[in-house]
Amino acid sequence: MSVSRKFAKWFSNYDNPKSPAARLRAKRIAPLLNMIESIYKNKGSVSIIDLGGTEKYWRIVSSEYLSSHHVNITIVNLPGSGLPENHGPFSFVEADACNLTQFADHSFDIAHSNSVVEHVGDWDRMVKFAKEVRRVAKSYFVQTPNYWFFIEPHCMTPFFHWLPKPIRVSLVLHFQLGHWRKADSVVDAVYIVESARLLDKKMFQALFPDATILTERYFLFPKSLVAIKH
Repeated sequence: MSVSRKFAKWFSNYDNPKSPAARLRAKRIAPLLNMIESIYKNKGSVSIIDLGGTEKYWRIVSSEYLSSHHVNITIVNLPGSGLPENHGPFSFVEADACNLTQFADHSFDIAHSNSVVEHVGDWDRMVKFAKEVRRVAKSYFVQTPNYWFFIEPHCMTPFFHWLPKPIRVSLVLHFQLGHWRKADSVVDAVYIVESARLLDKKMFQALFPDATILTERYFLFPKSLVAIKH
């Protein structure tokens, strides 16, 4: 197992509440919980659409918390994702988060997304994603890794994302890096490298102009960005 893969498993072990990533996530969601509690106080229930999310992610709050605040969560993932049956507070929908035409404007109280916008594709796709986030819900909470954090969060390799693209493709072709497998071919390596397009604060603000952008730091370094509108 590569050093970067070992580091990725330690840093991003969300099953361990003491892992760095789990601690950061637990701290990060404080504004989201404030939004939930404010909406629940006003209307007695909270509807959330989670774009590209997982049921496992929502273990950050207890089932008792979701139940007591009458939270219902619709998790949206791409067609072919093999989604489970609806159960408890969770509903599952196959759809492209850049084109949510099946949902009317302000269908939900909160639109939520965690580390997804950087995976939807090029800038045009990111713009469409952001417009749908802002359209389908009155409030939103969107997180993305910060381009200026020195460790690329997917391959867990320092400075990787700042290297020229041909060098990144070559590294992925020859090594297993972090959460990424070793590529089978040059074409495969390009797809892997292009699967994540990190944003800086100005780009993120341009996507969500009506949001407050918070910077999450890890040992003073700007690790993630969170766009919040409530």
